[in-house]
Amino acid sequence: MRSYEIASLVAAVFHLVLTIFVLTRNLRSNVNHAYAVWGFSLTVWNFATFVKYQVQDPAVALWWVRLINFAVVFLPVGVLHLCLLIAQVAWPRLLRAIYAVTLALAACVFTPLYIKGVFPTAAGFYGETGPLFTCYSVIYIFVAVTTLTMLYRRQRHLAGLHRTRIRALMWGYGALLVCGTNDLLPLHHVTKYPVIGLEFYPIGSMGAILFGLVVGYGVLQHQLLDIHVSLNRIAALLVRMTFMFLVGFFLLLLVSQLRLAEFKMGHYLTFLAVLAGTTVITTTLFPRFIGFGEDRLERRLLGDCLAYQDRVREWIATLRSVSETRQVVPELHALLVQVVHVKSFQIILLDETTLNFSLRHAHPDRLLGPVEGMHADTPLFQYFRSPNPGYLVCKIAYAMPGETELERAARQQLKVFDPEFCFPFISDRQVFGMLLIGSKSNGDPYTREDVRLLNELVRNVTLVLNQVRLKNQIMAAQEQELLGRMSRGLAHDLNNLLTPVTTCLQFSAQGPTGQDQAEELLPLALRNIESVQAYVNEALFFSRHHRLEVKAARMDETIRAAADSMDPRARKKQIEFRMEGLAPLPVEMDEVMIRRLLGNLISNAIDASPVGSAVQIQLIRLPRTEASRDWVRVKVIDAGEGISQENLGRVFQPYFTTKDHGDSQRGHGLGLAIARRIVHLHGGNLSIASAEKKGTTVQVDLPTRQLAAGTDAKATVAVATHT
Repeated sequence: MRSYEIASLVAAVFHLVLTIFVLTRNLRSNVNHAYAVWGFSLTVWNFATFVKYQVQDPAVALWWVRLINFAVVFLPVGVLHLCLLIAQVAWPRLLRAIYAVTLALAACVFTPLYIKGVFPTAAGFYGETGPLFTCYSVIYIFVAVTTLTMLYRRQRHLAGLHRTRIRALMWGYGALLVCGTNDLLPLHHVTKYPVIGLEFYPIGSMGAILFGLVVGYGVLQHQLLDIHVSLNRIAALLVRMTFMFLVGFFLLLLVSQLRLAEFKMGHYLTFLAVLAGTTVITTTLFPRFIGFGEDRLERRLLGDCLAYQDRVREWIATLRSVSETRQVVPELHALLVQVVHVKSFQIILLDETTLNFSLRHAHPDRLLGPVEGMHADTPLFQYFRSPNPGYLVCKIAYAMPGETELERAARQQLKVFDPEFCFPFISDRQVFGMLLIGSKSNGDPYTREDVRLLNELVRNVTLVLNQVRLKNQIMAAQEQELLGRMSRGLAHDLNNLLTPVTTCLQFSAQGPTGQDQAEELLPLALRNIESVQAYVNEALFFSRHHRLEVKAARMDETIRAAADSMDPRARKKQIEFRMEGLAPLPVEMDEVMIRRLLGNLISNAIDASPVGSAVQIQLIRLPRTEASRDWVRVKVIDAGEGISQENLGRVFQPYFTTKDHGDSQRGHGLGLAIARRIVHLHGGNLSIASAEKKGTTVQVDLPTRQLAAGTDAKATVAVATHT
């Protein structure tokens, strides 16, 4: 079997598979429809040519020759339509006219007006042409010159990916045009090449294979057609196998032409099957076996898709542990600059306090701050509110046919940033930010795989940023609630405490007639003034700088001193203190603060305990867990009504109290918050266990020694920070 016969069969199979693949990627795409006309015509042409080479009967050969010409009739208009769509050039009248002429010629192909008969040549039978074939030849030349001229002029005014697409199409079509024109020579009774005098040799099918390779590479790397290809490892292996298979195929053709050996069809198929099997086994079991040298060609073919995807997906997986925007931005910066090779990008986010959009991060650095003209009524936001906008193409070079006026207006709004793509951050159809991507630092255009990965990346970043937004909104709401509770508590308690003072002053202002009443109210007013001062001091505790005055003291003695200070209150309710484990136990601590801590806890236990009950106070040395110090535990246990589960999680919030009012004995909802702050300053822990009707246990764990950092500990803590 001759080499050009095998080339015809390979070209037919190759184009059939490629055309079906292109068409099934997007059945609604006009670009893919145009390619289907072109691809199926190539398939029929090459398959009919292969069969024609095998035919010996002139009558049968005539039918196959006419079928070949039937397919070839559609090639000029098919390639013109395809190139017009890809180049985004509208020539509707010319295109309709050529389609009409093509259909008329196709209807006449099986008549003597187009092909009258056949004649034999060294390369098989060729047709005796009729007058209508001359008409086709004129259209063929006109369309070829028009298409190449249009593509050349169009690419001169474009840049980036669009120019790359059109140049790839020009080279592929040019090669096919040269090879296809060669195969038309016998139809004009040219069986020897002029000047050189060599016998005619059909190379059209080889040109068809070359054109298919250009289209396949363009689909894979340059978004040549409206196709989304996700190149996983299996697909990458198939690309390598196809490349290796075609290299082996052309080398076998070369050997057969040089007459170094006699080849039959079975030989070709056997050799190619062995080559394919060797490729699969070698690349699967020994992936580095043929990995010598640089991988420029493979990177050119595959576009770094595999490493690219892996790096992006690894980073996306780490996003799950991110809880703040300031953690996302630096890592996103590194990914875009180092992996995607982005030359410039900007992050714009909505400021929740001012409700204005601000430039939060830019590479290279530029002035950050509010972005003028960004609001819900602008074309940009209207575009992203449309159904499934995905992202906005900001450079015409990447735009596909069918862009709207709204899309053009949105693109104009971002012109000051000079981006190539705009990916929005959207939650509940509301845009709260966007990522603007500039050109690549190496000048390469973005491929469809680039855009797909960036879109996937932005969707995951959107989820994280939205979680941060929601968390901040909840925290802001909690702070507002806390401020409201503080204001209500302060107003209520201070008003109650100052009422007797005001009354006393009013009686004093009335003169001698009110002297008796003023003298009765004076002790109460003085007591309440002292309570107000204590209240203010407790409130100021959280805003002061606290320096621990650490010294060694016995914890058992400190507990007894705190209990003695609360003894008068305990006697009023006939409450007994039960001390357990108060053995001598030295601890490094600020004794004044610890006594205040224990006094608060014992006071709360007395308030919660029923009359005639007992409050247990336990001191326990914990098992050693650190080499340099021990830990002690103090427990204050009451037999009161307990705390509900709803309130148990709020007891450490400043100004939270279940009591109706405060006085000089009970405090004002700050006791536990202050107690926890004192414990934390000492490097310890405070916890509360309680259940309704079962009493409450407050547990304080403290180290026996303060570390160097803890000895000089200073803390300035806002109320909102410790809620």
